[in-house]
Amino acid sequence: MKSGSRLEKLFEQGEFVVSGEIGPPKHSNPAIIKEHAKMLKEYVDAANLTDNQTAIVRISSIASAVHVLGEELEPIIQMTVRDRNRIGIQSDLLGAASLGVKNVLCLSGDHQSFGNHPTSKNVHDLDSIQLVAALKQMRDDKQFVCGEEMKESEPQFLIGAVANPFGDPFEYRVMRLEKKINAGADFIQTQCIFDMERFERWMDMVRERGLHKKAKIVAGLMPLKSHKAARYMNKNVSGMIVPDSIIERMEKAEDPKAEGVQICVEQIQHLQKMEGIAGVHIMAVAWEEIIPTIVEKAGLYPRPKVS
Repeated sequence: MKSGSRLEKLFEQGEFVVSGEIGPPKHSNPAIIKEHAKMLKEYVDAANLTDNQTAIVRISSIASAVHVLGEELEPIIQMTVRDRNRIGIQSDLLGAASLGVKNVLCLSGDHQSFGNHPTSKNVHDLDSIQLVAALKQMRDDKQFVCGEEMKESEPQFLIGAVANPFGDPFEYRVMRLEKKINAGADFIQTQCIFDMERFERWMDMVRERGLHKKAKIVAGLMPLKSHKAARYMNKNVSGMIVPDSIIERMEKAEDPKAEGVQICVEQIQHLQKMEGIAGVHIMAVAWEEIIPTIVEKAGLYPRPKVS
């Protein structure tokens, strides 16, 4: 085992994993993190703790992970290259490992202009692929990025990365995925899927390259609350496609939230039949309380035990 995390063990058992996402608050009170962890721990196998998502200052993903661990839920910390140079990143990773974190998701991070400090400076000392490679070097070679040997207790992480099948140029997206897997990614979480036809074409290319056998592909999903939210994301969120058929279905629904849940459940059931999909990652932004309902309706409750 690379990390011994619950997530890794379930992957190895061949279970269809479920992860959720908890957004830390914009203040220092961790109560909402603990509340969401208590609510989700029986319904997901692990939970992402976002790292200053949308470039807005929040409780750090590492501190949030400690609060989640305290509620007996396994964390996946997100680590962006936007806010730290290689010294800060490696220091934070050592600190996270010392606190019991076993899963890390590597990503670039949203541009600072989207957040509440638009004049701040992005760092990008490493890019997201180099971050994956750095974690692998620390874990497998027991070396820092500079090549210096780590004297003892190397961090043992399951290494995650993200993929967006909906950005352009389309063919380039699978090449970028391959670079991340070759750099050492053990699992991949994708951008939110609404355009299933395009996702299936992307998965065809993933399977042609055998990438689904080298890393676990976890499909990202987001339950919709309204047709306005769907239309907004389709128009304004880079790299996200919401087909007109879904927007119209939400618009005609008598109970839009219930319809959003139903669409999400149907997507999960479709993805379960797709070769190469190892699980789903549910990103219910500011709607974490809906995740148990989705998991139950999709027939994914109770969650499997680690054997």
